[in-house]
Amino acid sequence: MSVLNFLTEAPLISLAVTALCLAVAAVVVLGGAENFTPVNKLHIDFPPEADKSWKDGKILDNPSIKIPSDPESIQCYDPSTGRSLGVRRAVTPAEIREAVARARVAQKEYAKTSFAQRRAFLRTLLDWCVREQDRICAVTGRDSGKTAVDGSFGEILTTCSKLRWTIQQGEKYLQSEYRGGHSLVTMHKSARVDYLPLGVMGCIVSWNYPFHNVIGPLISALFAGNACVVKSSEHVAWSSEFFEKAIKAALRVNGLNEDLVTIKSGWADAGEALISEADKVTFIGSPGVGKIVMKTASATLTPVVLELGGKDAIVAFDDCDVNQLLDVAMRCTFQNSGQNCAGLERIIIQEGIYARVVEELAKRIKAVRVGPPLEEQVDVGAMTMPTQLDIIQRLVDDAVAKGARLLAGGKRFIHPKFPKGQFYTPTLLADVTTDMLIATEEVFGPVLALYKFRTEEEAIALANCCQFGLGGAVFTLDYNKGERIAKHLKTGMCNINDFGINYLCMSLPFGGVGLSGVDRFSGVEGLRGNCHLRSATTDKFRALGVRTGLPPPVKFPLTPASEKFQEGLIGMAFGSGLADRVQGVKNLIFASLGW
Repeated sequence: MSVLNFLTEAPLISLAVTALCLAVAAVVVLGGAENFTPVNKLHIDFPPEADKSWKDGKILDNPSIKIPSDPESIQCYDPSTGRSLGVRRAVTPAEIREAVARARVAQKEYAKTSFAQRRAFLRTLLDWCVREQDRICAVTGRDSGKTAVDGSFGEILTTCSKLRWTIQQGEKYLQSEYRGGHSLVTMHKSARVDYLPLGVMGCIVSWNYPFHNVIGPLISALFAGNACVVKSSEHVAWSSEFFEKAIKAALRVNGLNEDLVTIKSGWADAGEALISEADKVTFIGSPGVGKIVMKTASATLTPVVLELGGKDAIVAFDDCDVNQLLDVAMRCTFQNSGQNCAGLERIIIQEGIYARVVEELAKRIKAVRVGPPLEEQVDVGAMTMPTQLDIIQRLVDDAVAKGARLLAGGKRFIHPKFPKGQFYTPTLLADVTTDMLIATEEVFGPVLALYKFRTEEEAIALANCCQFGLGGAVFTLDYNKGERIAKHLKTGMCNINDFGINYLCMSLPFGGVGLSGVDRFSGVEGLRGNCHLRSATTDKFRALGVRTGLPPPVKFPLTPASEKFQEGLIGMAFGSGLADRVQGVKNLIFASLGW
């Protein structure tokens, strides 16, 4: 038996060999001295609710974050069971303004720190994420209802990737950048772009990834020399409180001011206060609220980054690897119960493989286990927001009424032990058409819609049929065709024979077009987006004593030769032919001599 056949027929051995190769590659590629420098360790007690054995919380009769008798407080609860996680007070606008004021004071000193000091802080966070990944996932699972694997993918892997990239590459992209391409007029100048801290970054983030959404923006913000005030979603107030304690502890062990970071949960008025006080705002949420954020920011001309969700699609051609397509479809649709801005909501399938894909997906989706992830072994957890269940049902019912085939799911799941849990059955809709609401509205839930196409033109039209344009993918073994189709997709990101992987390529920016948002975060562009870009010049030959001086003809008072001098200068520098440039030199000399 050949080695190749042996590995093919022994998948566990193949997996082990692959893991070993990856480990060796990681040591070789990432094994710089920085990775083995002693880390300032973070040690912090986790809340008892993060333990899988915790059962103390009362199951609420009507789980809701709002308390009618106490509108200034937030009822925290586990959406997979309905168990109370306690009550937290919502941050007030005045407290947000105070936090920004403290952050401004702290940032003035912090801006003087070296990149090495900032890296030390990030390395503390990275070390903590790796050591405590299981318990961090338990915290996010308790507050948002996601499984541990979903947490590992969306909370830990993403955060560690961003931390590592920023530690290794951040300084390179924040160093002053010298620019060339000068004309004769400025050839004696050295020109550069400086990347300077903006001050206090404001972040208003969503609930679907309670850890990554709060820590992701502050990684870039603090490495660029800023402070950061985060208004996290009221739906994850319990975990946000813990993560603020952890990040402040990481600042302390590195000798940094705790006021550099504040993370608080609150209502809309707290977000409005942050927008009016911060130097730049990043918002992660819905298009409707994003428009309000932009309008509010316009009053103070505060720049904004808006990440507003998507309706991402895969275009799958007959010649694609169907098994790969099926595996990717399952993971990318049902990751975090479909509550992903860059999750898979649509597959546009060529007619030759359509029936096979529909049949195989129906089998797989019907076998998916749903339930409370900290109570039992499941594949898909809960919906964090109870109102999302009604939105999903409306879209599914409309599609079925207009002719879509419901092949799996299609309704809320009532768990026998935890009827207060917020679950929706993994759902498959086939034969979806563009007249259905689900074709253009974001689902943000465990629902996959399948479309059939014949020609490339039909596929492109279906992919671009909605106003969202975050990410997308093309599956085909003909990479030239894949690239050709990708150029026609109106998205901010696209992958060939993969989906969503661009978010782990941390040098790349993240963001979309249309209703999916404005500007970018992550990557080089996202890191530099935390900076004030300042253009600067200095004398290139100053070591030789050559400094800038105004030629006499253009000094005040002006003379008849002044205009002739300018004409000659422009002709010499920009004339289209040799004769024009020679004439320019002649005029320049004559004007300089006063002729």
